[in-house]
Amino acid sequence: MDLSPNADYLEHFKPLQHGTKAFRLARGFFITFEGGEGAGKSTQIERLAQKMRAKKYDVILTREPGGSPGAEAVRHVLLSGAAEPFGPKMEALLFAAARSDHVEQVIRPAIDRGSIVLCDRFLDSSRVYQGVTGGLDPLFMDTLEQVAINGMMPDMTLIFDIDPAEGLRRATARRGTEAGPDRFEKETLAIHQARREAFLAIAAAEPGRCIVVDASADHDTVEHVVTAAVFAALEARAPARNRQTAPA
Repeated sequence: MDLSPNADYLEHFKPLQHGTKAFRLARGFFITFEGGEGAGKSTQIERLAQKMRAKKYDVILTREPGGSPGAEAVRHVLLSGAAEPFGPKMEALLFAAARSDHVEQVIRPAIDRGSIVLCDRFLDSSRVYQGVTGGLDPLFMDTLEQVAINGMMPDMTLIFDIDPAEGLRRATARRGTEAGPDRFEKETLAIHQARREAFLAIAAAEPGRCIVVDASADHDTVEHVVTAAVFAALEARAPARNRQTAPA
């Protein structure tokens, strides 16, 4: 996972500039990208954002942990492993605090104005990483989740599924040999496998929200699957505020 400073993040994940004519929905659309390490979420979320912006959709590209100035301040603490000695409950609380700020400062305002929000990780990662493999009590996690998201559930979640061994190989190749694994990449293969199974269990339990994407395919094939699923969902949305037809 990228530990770059907030300023670099905000430059890379900036929305359409003020004054740019953009196509907005009657109500925004919130899409989250989930999956294990090295599944290609970051690559696909950027490709999808580029396609949407080319069609003049108003798109916000964001990530967790982070996404807002307050949440970005927590990001390094979490991914560097500084909070690890305090246990998974402390990490879950920090994720929840960051998520609450992210929701209220970035996601909810964007959805309210009719934008499309693409978020690299959200609540399902907490369910899997802190809840399942962190061994935290489900009632505690559910209560924390409700407080953190305050009703802001994703409209669609794309779960990128890949064999953990291949995902870790890709993650290592992406960051290079000089940089070490982050807080979560460094854990055992068995833990990564448990996370894969937990993500798939979420998809099976919530088929109306979740779509499983075979992330083992090449980037272009995965992009085609993602694009088809998302644009099909957009076509089913309510008419835009300021235009009666979707952009060509």
